[in-house]
Amino acid sequence: MVPRPLDDPDAAVRALEPVLQSSGWALLNSLPPYREQDALRQGARLRGAGHSPELVSAVMTQSRLRARAADKFGEFASSMLFTPHGLEQATRLPVAAMHAERFQRAGVASVADLGCGIGGDAMALAGLGLQVRAVDRDPLAVAVATMNLRSFPAATVHLGRAEGHDPTDTEGIWLDPARRAPTRSGTRRLHDPEEYEPPLSAVIDLAHRLGRDGEAGPLGAKLGPGIDRDALPHDIETQWLSFHGQVLEATAWFGPLAREGVTSSAVLIDRAGAHRLDRGAEAIPDPAPGALGDHLYEPDGAVIRAGLIGCLATELGARTLDETIAYLTGDRRVDTPFARGYAVRDVMPFGLKRLTSYLREHHLGVLEIKKRGTAVEPDELRRKLRPRRFGHEAATLILTRIAGEQSIIIASPHGAPGTSEGPTT
Repeated sequence: MVPRPLDDPDAAVRALEPVLQSSGWALLNSLPPYREQDALRQGARLRGAGHSPELVSAVMTQSRLRARAADKFGEFASSMLFTPHGLEQATRLPVAAMHAERFQRAGVASVADLGCGIGGDAMALAGLGLQVRAVDRDPLAVAVATMNLRSFPAATVHLGRAEGHDPTDTEGIWLDPARRAPTRSGTRRLHDPEEYEPPLSAVIDLAHRLGRDGEAGPLGAKLGPGIDRDALPHDIETQWLSFHGQVLEATAWFGPLAREGVTSSAVLIDRAGAHRLDRGAEAIPDPAPGALGDHLYEPDGAVIRAGLIGCLATELGARTLDETIAYLTGDRRVDTPFARGYAVRDVMPFGLKRLTSYLREHHLGVLEIKKRGTAVEPDELRRKLRPRRFGHEAATLILTRIAGEQSIIIASPHGAPGTSEGPTT
């Protein structure tokens, strides 16, 4: 749960109080689906019907947040309460379900959700039949989570801090440390895990206090996706999760929640479902750089952060372009959910004049521009090129280094119309 930069935290609770009353709750649930263009008229109608400005403001705010929350919570959003910061930081329901399944598969019957926020993970845990003790230090979060967990008799919500939790209260622990600090203008992201609240060292200590005989107990902790793998213990499983191409989190799994022999993993969720790539105790090293082949692969960010480039390269029969760049290349097309593939059309040293001539000659005016390992900014390059003047053909420009040299690869995404697919495995 993110700490809120408020001078008076009680004021936020008071602003929510009107919808916590039965009449306010009924009014909120009677509203039609939120539409931004109708919001002013809807508010005026409610005030005209005799509802107080405070109640109208509260229900319209919740109606707007419910509409935003549908992306994370689906149909459940229409019966939940939210805070703006809580919604921003809440775990998506499909991801929360994956968290909960870890505890269920490990045979854990009761879980403390420390830093529960608005209660998204607690809902998933309770939905699988686990006893849940949800805890947060923020009174507003406690009020919201209490409403969101009202349909789960086995879940209770408490005001408290993770540091004061008694590990004997439950069999397992789910922990979501605060990874932002309040500032005058909002919040700032914390990159040092020892600045988390609670810090990573306290999380590790709690895991061992939860276990027996010096072994860690069943604890899962949601960490920032940019955390350094070297900052984490080597006897746990750390899983980086990517949702439709965006790396959302790194999750540390301790004790029986960690899979035996797996030190890190990447889980990707896309339209086809969930896909997982694992790294064992013996890591596969990154391949040596080689020549650009007929196909280029852009590994998903979760694969890169989990240190699985070598594993993916083995799967693809690929090599790197440069020892410091996470692009892979090969001579055969291999379809994989763990990387975006491109058919290579051409390559040239970086140069604006040469590139402009090439685009004009091939009528390439619809450009996707990507970069790794170069200081050139795609938006700046697009402004200089003004590609629309060249025509209506499409291509992807990939700015990167090949054997240390700044280069431009002209490519087409696998499956693009008119692309020569080549051999496929």
